[in-house]
Amino acid sequence: MTSLWRQRPVGIVGLGLIGGSLGLDLRASGATVHALVHRQTTAERARERQLADRVDTDPAVLRDCGLIVLALPLDRLLDPDPALVAALPAAAVVTDVGSVKQPVLERWQPWHRRFVASHPMAGTAEAGVEAGVQGLFAGRPWVATPTADTDPEALAAVQTLAEAVGAAWLQCEASAHDRAVALISHMPVLVSAALLQTAEQGGTAAGAGALVRRLASSGFADTSRIGGGNPELGTLMARCNRPAVLQALAHYRQQLAALEGLVESEQWDALQAELGHCQALRPEFL
Repeated sequence: MTSLWRQRPVGIVGLGLIGGSLGLDLRASGATVHALVHRQTTAERARERQLADRVDTDPAVLRDCGLIVLALPLDRLLDPDPALVAALPAAAVVTDVGSVKQPVLERWQPWHRRFVASHPMAGTAEAGVEAGVQGLFAGRPWVATPTADTDPEALAAVQTLAEAVGAAWLQCEASAHDRAVALISHMPVLVSAALLQTAEQGGTAAGAGALVRRLASSGFADTSRIGGGNPELGTLMARCNRPAVLQALAHYRQQLAALEGLVESEQWDALQAELGHCQALRPEFL
């Protein structure tokens, strides 16, 4: 841990999957964690789970923090509570964990001179105060999108935080990040949702709705998992990263149409070649 963290608490705003997991990891590493949550019932359960050393619904809980992580949904990042913004210490390093970076960066950088836009690429299908788990970030990318105006000491502090919880640190431009996550995270949510809808409607149309459900196994579970996840999160990703998501969906439609054409024209050798290419390609993304 940095000397900053040894001397002052780390603040976390929001104790859902990311915030709760971060609190568990940081406390295990010896940090003191102060957390701000929205509801008193959440605060009580977070204390029971020992997600932080102090948990409160009053933004004043962040007063003594040297580094603060905004683990909030995208809509609350882009339209934050004014009391939260006012409570952030001017000298503290502030970062976020939102899955879209350009709009968050544009909103927060003018507000706080030590803001660093970042995004840990880690998660599960769970949400809420019960979702936090220790070790969530181990070996996973943690991406920062600094600009020429980003405080280099603040950037280094966030990098140290990411590495303290076992994440692999990366840096890129915000626009590049948003295009990339549209392809490998945001668009796949919609594709997976379409798969579930197709299985439901196709099964019903064929009079085999119950059979389709009974026969679904691990392959369908793998490909449908994110489509059956948190609908609020999926909608926020599409809304906040709309241009890149639309572009990714256009690319997907082109590839699907090409594969459909091979099946329709019975070009089995060509189809096998395409699937062979995909088999070789997949390890590069894992």
